Amino acid sequence: MLIGQEVTIVGGGIGGLAAALALAARGAVVTVLEQAPRITEVGAGIQISPNGWRVLQALGVADQLAALSPRSQAVRLRDFRRGAEVFTMPLTRQDQPWHLVHRADLVELLAQEAEARGVTIRLGARVAAITPGPMATELTLADGRVERHGLTIAADGLHSPARLALNPKSRPFFTGQVAWRCIIPVAEPMAPEAHVFMGPGRHVVRYPLRDRRLVNIVAVEERDGWAAEGWQHRDDPARLSRAFTDFCPELRDMLDRAEDVFLWGLFRHPVAQVWQDHRLALLGDAAHPTLPFLAQGANMALEDAYVLARCLSEEPETRSALARYEALRRPRCARVVQAANDNAGNYHLRPGPLRFAAHTALRAAQRFAPHVVTGKFDWVHRFDVTA
Repeated sequence: MLIGQEVTIVGGGIGGLAAALALAARGAVVTVLEQAPRITEVGAGIQISPNGWRVLQALGVADQLAALSPRSQAVRLRDFRRGAEVFTMPLTRQDQPWHLVHRADLVELLAQEAEARGVTIRLGARVAAITPGPMATELTLADGRVERHGLTIAADGLHSPARLALNPKSRPFFTGQVAWRCIIPVAEPMAPEAHVFMGPGRHVVRYPLRDRRLVNIVAVEERDGWAAEGWQHRDDPARLSRAFTDFCPELRDMLDRAEDVFLWGLFRHPVAQVWQDHRLALLGDAAHPTLPFLAQGANMALEDAYVLARCLSEEPETRSALARYEALRRPRCARVVQAANDNAGNYHLRPGPLRFAAHTALRAAQRFAPHVVTGKFDWVHRFDVTA
């Protein structure tokens, strides 16, 4: 049971704040340790698919977020050179809402709601090491202080010390792909759709945010040269433009206007073999980092948060609750991560028989059996952890 139980969450991102909100709603006394001096996020967009949106509805923040983020009407796959549509997946079902969300808006909303429910957020508290134990979890902060906490949730991302403590042999590897991320203002509101421009060894995802006068760009390129992992490495906008000079003018003109550009290397991390021990559990990217080819990173973290809170509220003992959480989440997250891995090459086919056959098949499916393609990932998007 969670009534009055103290819980510490390491990480004030989407997963950590959603977990704080879900736990506080069930009576826990929650403290979030966030390394940044203030709750903020790098300007970036995310797609919240129906499985993640259901969690936001259950947490009571969906209506507020809907007022800040356009509801997506379609995903359009397009040829890189001419911009011609290859396949369009409509997203108009009323019971399957998709939203195009500015990450900062969601983080700010979750933080406000968490604090309104009594969650304490400690800023500037960077955790350098975590040691699990049977009675308490030991946290070593960057300033050298050592603190002992009870139940601790590590929602601190790719480089989580808790992940390393529980999985010391887990090592990522560079995929040979890098991604640029930027937000570009536009004069006229864009259609609330996600467009994927597919090219040889490269692709670009584009969709609007907020009032549809901001456009989120994620541009991926295959390359031999390694790039650092992490979202906050700035790059020269000219490099982004040069990488896509042979794409259609519609997209190229937009990329030429990019000013504030971030670059990161895409690394493949194995799903953690161990998610919990004693009074410590992993959540979100700390447990299952995923490549950005299925738009499920934030959605999986939201699912984790809800399931973890439910398990802790329903199980009489913490250890059995954490074991149940891992048993429920690990198989699904592993399948989603693998699907994202498999999807990586689908956008990057080079000119030739394989690309021609693949695009011809998509166009034929669009005309004669669109449900074959649109239903491929129903197992991801129609899943409901709140049911």
